[in-house]
Amino acid sequence: MEHDRVLTRAWVLHPEIKSDQDRRDPKPALQEAVALAAALPDLDVVGSDIVRLPKAHAGHLFGSGKIQELHDTLHAAEIDLVLIDGPVTPVQQRNLEKAWGVKILDRTGLILEIFSDRARTREGVLQVEMAALSYQRTRLVRAWTHLERQRGGLGFVGGPGETQIEADRRAIDDQLVRLRRQLDKVVKTRTLHRAARAKVPYPIVALVGYTNAGKSTLFNRLTGADVMAKDMLFATLDPTMRRVVLPDGPEVILSDTVGFISSLPTELVASFRATLEEVLGADLIIHVRDISHADTETQATDVETILSTLGIDTERPRLEVWNKIDLLDAEEGDAIRARAERDPAVFGISAVTGEGLDTLLETIAEQIQGARHVTEMVLGFSEGKKRAWLFQQDLVISETQSEDGFVLTVQWTAVQQAQFDSL
Repeated sequence: MEHDRVLTRAWVLHPEIKSDQDRRDPKPALQEAVALAAALPDLDVVGSDIVRLPKAHAGHLFGSGKIQELHDTLHAAEIDLVLIDGPVTPVQQRNLEKAWGVKILDRTGLILEIFSDRARTREGVLQVEMAALSYQRTRLVRAWTHLERQRGGLGFVGGPGETQIEADRRAIDDQLVRLRRQLDKVVKTRTLHRAARAKVPYPIVALVGYTNAGKSTLFNRLTGADVMAKDMLFATLDPTMRRVVLPDGPEVILSDTVGFISSLPTELVASFRATLEEVLGADLIIHVRDISHADTETQATDVETILSTLGIDTERPRLEVWNKIDLLDAEEGDAIRARAERDPAVFGISAVTGEGLDTLLETIAEQIQGARHVTEMVLGFSEGKKRAWLFQQDLVISETQSEDGFVLTVQWTAVQQAQFDSL
């Protein structure tokens, strides 16, 4: 029963290290870490602190005096789990757990936990399991085990009766090999589906942005869908696609994607690449920002960095949407609207009230009108490289053979045509 559920009492610590080049403001960073913890249903975050340090101590992260001070605080609050918003080495984790008598989870482990809890598609589950195994392989401790929460597959947290702490690295490697084989099969199937969609003459418009920027709310507003949209980090994990008819008649496929986050664990980059393949092939990218957030500029930079890491070039057509304008006071809202009006690629909107959406939709329609066009061409028998590239990009509608070479009918965007011309 719901009232019988035992919650894990957690405390969140954000280390502010003077020597660290982390550009994040500590207060919004701590708030984000607390929100991350709140995204797990079995946690009760009872406290949080910013811990200022001149430098990170190799063996314990914190100095001896701070460790004792935090020990007393955690003991008095009867804390079961400490979440440290940053990287923690296996040695630091083991020493801190011994000193405080609680379980420790760092930022990477916490995000992996959330992804494990939210993954729904087969591919998403496999990617998260592989990421968790790669992370777990570097340390001899698991996350907290007394939650006794069972999952299929990896079970990153650990199930009932599990007392073995040290992971057998060979077993982990064998499991990684098995997961990669399973994932390869899933990816092949998805590739076929994507190739079939490429034949449909609908441009793809992809929503990207920092987690909790309001992408799913905007997606629901534009499509009439019922995608989960909550004031919660990573409320949406698996990508969702819907067809949308724009004001002047053109139809597009709108894609809602997983939100980004700063200091994204390297173990999850592959997961993002897999779930964001629709973005890689999108005709138009819409970067949704929470303009009411105190750290909105840093969040925008983080999104651009991740997009670049994923191989999305800066030439790809994109619009920037400043969402949640309804949360600003009147003076701030007017200032944001004035700034947005000066830039034709920026739109101040509210996905909740609908403000600014008509103008946004009109611009999307203008952007994608003729975004994909059909071209007939003849490639000589010696131009095998170009022909292979067209098929790899799933651009070929039909092909016949003549005395002069291959006669192809292709459907592509101006960006893809420019890429082809540069081969």
